[in-house]
Amino acid sequence: MGEHSRTVEEVLERLNADKGGLTTAEARRRLATEGPNRLPDARPDSLIKRIAKQFNDILIYVLLVAAVVTAVLQHWIDSGVILGVVVINAAIGLVQEGKAEAALEGIRKMLSLDAQVRRDGRWVTIAAEELVPGDVVRLRSGDRVPADLRLLATTNLQVEESALTGESLPVEKGPDSVDEDAGVGDRTSMAFSSSLVTSGRGVGVVVGTGANTEIGRINTMISEVETLATPLTKAMNRFGAQLSIAIGVLAAAMFAIGLIVHGNPPGDMMIASISFAVAAIPEGLPAIMTITLAIGVQRMAKRNAITRRLTSVETLGSVTVICSDKTGTLTKNEMTVRAIATADGTYTVSGTGYQPDGQVLLDDAPVTLDRPDLLALVEALAVANDAEVSEGEDGQWVMIGEPTEGALQTLAVKCGFDCSEYDRVDEVPFESEHKLMATLGQSPDGRPLVLVKGAPDRLLKRSSTQHSIQDGESALDHAWWEERIAEMTVHGLRVLAAARYAPHENQRSLSLDDLDDGLVFLGVVGIVDPPRPEAIESIAACRRAGIAVKMITGDHPATALAIALEMDIVSNERGDDAVMSGVELEAATDEELHAIARDYSVFARTSPEHKLRLVKALQSAGEVVAMTGDGVNDAPTLKRADVGVAMGIKGTEATKEAAEIVLADDNFASIERAVEEGRTIYDNLRKAILFILPTNGAEALVIMFAVVAGFALPLT
Repeated sequence: MGEHSRTVEEVLERLNADKGGLTTAEARRRLATEGPNRLPDARPDSLIKRIAKQFNDILIYVLLVAAVVTAVLQHWIDSGVILGVVVINAAIGLVQEGKAEAALEGIRKMLSLDAQVRRDGRWVTIAAEELVPGDVVRLRSGDRVPADLRLLATTNLQVEESALTGESLPVEKGPDSVDEDAGVGDRTSMAFSSSLVTSGRGVGVVVGTGANTEIGRINTMISEVETLATPLTKAMNRFGAQLSIAIGVLAAAMFAIGLIVHGNPPGDMMIASISFAVAAIPEGLPAIMTITLAIGVQRMAKRNAITRRLTSVETLGSVTVICSDKTGTLTKNEMTVRAIATADGTYTVSGTGYQPDGQVLLDDAPVTLDRPDLLALVEALAVANDAEVSEGEDGQWVMIGEPTEGALQTLAVKCGFDCSEYDRVDEVPFESEHKLMATLGQSPDGRPLVLVKGAPDRLLKRSSTQHSIQDGESALDHAWWEERIAEMTVHGLRVLAAARYAPHENQRSLSLDDLDDGLVFLGVVGIVDPPRPEAIESIAACRRAGIAVKMITGDHPATALAIALEMDIVSNERGDDAVMSGVELEAATDEELHAIARDYSVFARTSPEHKLRLVKALQSAGEVVAMTGDGVNDAPTLKRADVGVAMGIKGTEATKEAAEIVLADDNFASIERAVEEGRTIYDNLRKAILFILPTNGAEALVIMFAVVAGFALPLT
């Protein structure tokens, strides 16, 4: 049973602790037993061992033998060239190695440095490494959570967990226990180590430190994940083995024929056999491969794909499945109002992101704030709002504040609404308990007004009337509004509502009690993180190229499905059955998972283990998998995938270090272009190999034919 599903009392009893915290003596005793709150350091290989690894390749063995033989024959230039090729390849491999170790170091840098803890009945600041299970820790806005905590009490606490879950919006936290089978993103009673407190405050008891935290578990997964050989490496290993056997057999046969059939001296036949072997070995092949891949790296960099390992360039050309995160890769990671519903009509909103390009449409015709219902709704959403959107010097629009509020301000700018002249006298700030924000102020024309925005269910309970153009204020049609909210929710939209009331003329303060009843309900808006238009085109291009695209996200199933439908990752025919949740993946056996990985394209509420199992299942079916990610939770899967692709802008350092390729623009379209470039490079590499092998073969055949036919040896 996990700590998230236990009550506060059960957790404290299990830890032999209480809300007053531990004594210093008890904390010291537990520290000696549990160890410090830090991730274990991996013991790195020695430099000699790392260098030796670079020569553990059958083609390199063949080249080393060729270098020795050519040196014996005093062909010093040939020996030098061959050794140079071997050394250069070893140097490149040595530089690229250590990716996983660097990823682990990237995770360690994310951990909190200190913590506010209750010791001996008072609050003190200590190094986070000294925390032990049972310690009571205080969290405030801006803090990085120092260990895994079971929350005891919270006030408007919101924690940003995108590095662990992939979900872009902060999560509201509280002390109430949740279901045992809840995924990491749904464990609202927990605050996880390395996550960031974005607002509010809270107190929690430490339940996990060091390797026993959620991020510690991911750290362990990274160190244990097996990295697969690339298709090019596998092919070259097979080729090297086959070539070595063939050269050995033919050289031995040639020696026997020359000695027994034609009676040539053993010394001459030995030189002939060695010369044959040297001629047959394509010593220029590693150099050609390295140069071709290096050119490919430069070309891919121009397409915003930074390559960290040479062979991954070729692997991209072999990819058959791309597993992509949703937030920021397939979508813009900029919340956008898509739909509006008032008592007088249902509107759609064009444009995406914080760039205020777009219009409000009613029956596909543009409308303006001349419509009183639209004006009243936009006024409430924009004035009861603390975010700002503005145009930067580079012409790009930027948002300062909470993403959802930024979407509402962008809607206001699209409509031409200016809230700068509104005076704010008092406010009720947003808190998770009441899920609304209200402001008391005055409009530019002197009207006193209270404007409210928040969760639809909370505002509907506090409203008695609704606003419409024809009837002014009329009785609230609760059932009708529930239908509008359900329509937006089923399409994966996050729904917010707005309301207002006219305060007393001399009212100078505002409290939650003032909002208990009598609000005028104005309408609702549906908000979504919209797909990137270029990503939609890229997915279609991938499908035409025979590459399957699968979305693996920590977001909710309804949101994931709505985006997948819009991007044509899945079709409408399957409906809700098109999404597989993390809970279902958890219950699936390995055999069932193979069928699930093949048949489904959208996976929601997934954990790092789920992602890793999915990639392994696809690889076991013979697929070459590219995996994208930005959070620490993606690092194990990026390491396991045939090609790991990290986001360069919003990706964590741990993720970038675990990946082979880093996207400079965080855009799925760059992946598609990189795959296209990879296929071109693969084709060029194949042509180069086909060119060099006949050249070496011709040299070897001349010697072999002379010996077999009994001619004079073509040696000087």
